[in-house]
Amino acid sequence: MSKRRTVLVVAGAALVLATTAACSSSANGPGSTAQKKITLITGVKSDPFYITMTCAAQAEAKARGLAFTADGSAQWDVSVQRPLIDSVAAARPDGLMVSPVDTEALTPSLKQIQSSGTKIALVDTSVTDPSVGITRISSDNEKGGQVAADALAQQMGERGSVIVISVKPGISTTDARIKGFTEEMAKYPNIKVLPTLYDNDLPATAASQIQSTLAAHPDLGGVFAGNTNTGQGVATGLSQAGKQGQVKVAAFDAEPDEITALKNGTLQVLVAQDPAAIGTQAVDQLAAALAGKPVQASIGTTMVAITKDNLSDPQIAKYVYKASC
Repeated sequence: MSKRRTVLVVAGAALVLATTAACSSSANGPGSTAQKKITLITGVKSDPFYITMTCAAQAEAKARGLAFTADGSAQWDVSVQRPLIDSVAAARPDGLMVSPVDTEALTPSLKQIQSSGTKIALVDTSVTDPSVGITRISSDNEKGGQVAADALAQQMGERGSVIVISVKPGISTTDARIKGFTEEMAKYPNIKVLPTLYDNDLPATAASQIQSTLAAHPDLGGVFAGNTNTGQGVATGLSQAGKQGQVKVAAFDAEPDEITALKNGTLQVLVAQDPAAIGTQAVDQLAAALAGKPVQASIGTTMVAITKDNLSDPQIAKYVYKASC
């Protein structure tokens, strides 16, 4: 949620909902995807991670002559996303790209959609049931946790205590990030990993948690924030405690506000995903399935660590997320 996972709701941001149709007579031959309809349902529609994914998916669908629509949850919550999924069941598109906000709760609805003939591509997040979806496309979130651990250990001088603050258990992406981070930190014997805390995606809770942790552990040297809202809350809490810049912070994603925080020293490391590649690959895999061609069951996309020092590198800067198409 990234998200993710895991997620930052940006005021005023809006998803572009677009519909395109094939206009070339040559696209109507056998095995074509002309006039096929695909839908994208994202985790949180105003999150730049998902906006970036949607923009790329929309462009790829247009290039392939697929009719495309997109929507997303107003917040990371099963009760908010389920009605959107139910509306897809009623519309019965040819393909569905979806970022489920829970690994279990939405599985029955997705299986029902799949049984009606809609091809499903799971993007960013996934569900536990392996029978759901023709393809699963996401970042290697466990690897992302490892990247965060190595970068944060360097920022900390490889000593002190470190804590993970994340959303809540049961989200495939953030669970994998925590696993990768804690396992990788075992390589650094002079860094003590404190028990993980969960803020339920509330920045105010993360701010309070980091202040309590500072009081109990004066040697706290680093924080791994599992998603953008958590990173925002941690930064606020450290600022209020007068520890901004002293306690190093690694956060997931590379949204505009996070880039600003990186530049001003509030955050030291951003682990950027490639949501545009996820969106593009999802459309490509659905197009292949609808044309009766082979599909890749699992696709992982690139992750990079962004710091203030390497942000100006064009090969790094291209991973910064968009606030609009």
